[in-house]
Amino acid sequence: MNVADALFARAAEAPDRVAMHYPDGRDGYRAMTYCELAGEVDALARGLSSIGVTPGMRVAVMVKPGPEFFATMFALFRAGAVPVLIDPGIDRGALKQCLDEAAPEAFIGIPLAHAARIVLGWARRSVRIVVTVGPRVFWGGHRYRDLLSPLPPGEGAARSAAGEGSGEAKRGVDTRTLTPDPSPGGSGEQLAAILFTSGSTGVPKGVEYTHENFAAQVEMIRAAFDIRPGEIDLPTFAPFALFDPALGMTTVLPRIDFARPGRADPRVLVAAIERFGVTTMFGSPAVVGVLATHGARLPGLRRVISAGAPVRPDAVAALRALLDDGARIFTPYGATECLPVSVVDAREIEGVGAAGTARGEGILVGAPVPPNLVRVIAIDDGPIPNWRDAQEVGVGVVGEITVSGPSATTRYFRRDAATVLAKIAEDVGDSGAGGQGTRVVHRMGDLGYFDAGGRLWYVGRKSHRVVTTERTLYTEQVEGVYNTHAGIARSALVGIGPRGAQIPVVCIELAPGVPRGEFARIERELLALGAANPITNGISRFLLHSRFPVDIRHNAKIVRERLARWAAHRIGPA
Repeated sequence: MNVADALFARAAEAPDRVAMHYPDGRDGYRAMTYCELAGEVDALARGLSSIGVTPGMRVAVMVKPGPEFFATMFALFRAGAVPVLIDPGIDRGALKQCLDEAAPEAFIGIPLAHAARIVLGWARRSVRIVVTVGPRVFWGGHRYRDLLSPLPPGEGAARSAAGEGSGEAKRGVDTRTLTPDPSPGGSGEQLAAILFTSGSTGVPKGVEYTHENFAAQVEMIRAAFDIRPGEIDLPTFAPFALFDPALGMTTVLPRIDFARPGRADPRVLVAAIERFGVTTMFGSPAVVGVLATHGARLPGLRRVISAGAPVRPDAVAALRALLDDGARIFTPYGATECLPVSVVDAREIEGVGAAGTARGEGILVGAPVPPNLVRVIAIDDGPIPNWRDAQEVGVGVVGEITVSGPSATTRYFRRDAATVLAKIAEDVGDSGAGGQGTRVVHRMGDLGYFDAGGRLWYVGRKSHRVVTTERTLYTEQVEGVYNTHAGIARSALVGIGPRGAQIPVVCIELAPGVPRGEFARIERELLALGAANPITNGISRFLLHSRFPVDIRHNAKIVRERLARWAAHRIGPA
């Protein structure tokens, strides 16, 4: 199944349902129905084909969240082309490397993206088709709106209800009740998209997604969170919003900078929730923190889903106090390569999760989402070619988390070495075709363990573990102990020196309103707090940091590599 087919099925079922509300002008919003969105997708897919975009062609997409972003992605799916998504906020050198590596033949972007493409030489050798969302400038190529016109006779009704959004002339689209005919380009096992990781835990890598991966994600998300057609979602992470049309939800795109969700104005988010009767919100832990601190009631919101980094139990408790009775908060665990892996809700986070985190047991990430098979294996920094070479560990033993299932991706684009390190082949018996069937097991690069109740706990990234001459320390276990101190906002464990002889250092961010002059006292209290727990006993180095570097995607995940370099410079060689 091509992932675009789900959109056309929803348009056939409820053509007049609003697909999205999006900002237009200073204070207003415009609406776009499912029929209008499907019509625009169909028109754009035809238009892209008319300028040479073919099935299998890689197409870089740098478009701001809005109707054009949704239509572009689904039109590429429908045409069988392969959109390439890269976080525009990553390091310029890394972004250029990603685009050169992906070698897209087409580039669809806003004028600023095209200007950067030309000046910085992004994919200079591969791009030959250019489409601009907005006014076309000196680089030529095609305008997005012009690609909407090549429609068959009788399919050019104006999109009157939604308006233009970007201020351009109204676009010709098919506003019939569309039938969910199978998309002509792309099927289940074919490459659907290349999504680059943020690079916050290493070099950005292009994750290959098939249509089957996307379809499985849609069904797993629907089941895990009991999402039903007609619900209204407010996402603060644009790519996650792409699931909404397939789920039959209405998307509300708030007036925020999607590249910096942690700096979103909570008043804007609350106003959008109230205005449109939002039932579901997807936000990073940074957004949860913003809303919890703001303290305004969030009536009607039934479900909050927060992912991208662990969410502190106190932030979960503060947000839950603002919701109606019966509303739920979920924190799914996963990664670009595999999502969702497991899910935990607020009741467990505030109960067994909070208590365990404070004791140094890590972060509770819940029960695996069916039909995932989640297993924990002994820590190994090298490749594991076959599952028989892996050593599965028992209950309570920390190891690397692995996942196999329909949403788990199988390889990185043009990164064979990374694929070898992250994937394990597993024989699964007779495939029915006269031979042995195999499946790919994804190594998360995360460490954790299962407790006696079958719940998964996360203790940190494998690359972030600190190995001293005496023991191994895990970031989330150590930080959970220190984060109980009221005077600090958060802590971060890093290691200085070669692995096996590292010196553990805990960096500290003070809580809002706590003066820097209090750090000497707080440091003494942290020493005493750590000495009383076997997880942290013996840690003696603390450094005050004004603001931790965080990932550009969710504004929540600590970039420990940069923090470790900073700490090493402050303390000196180990």
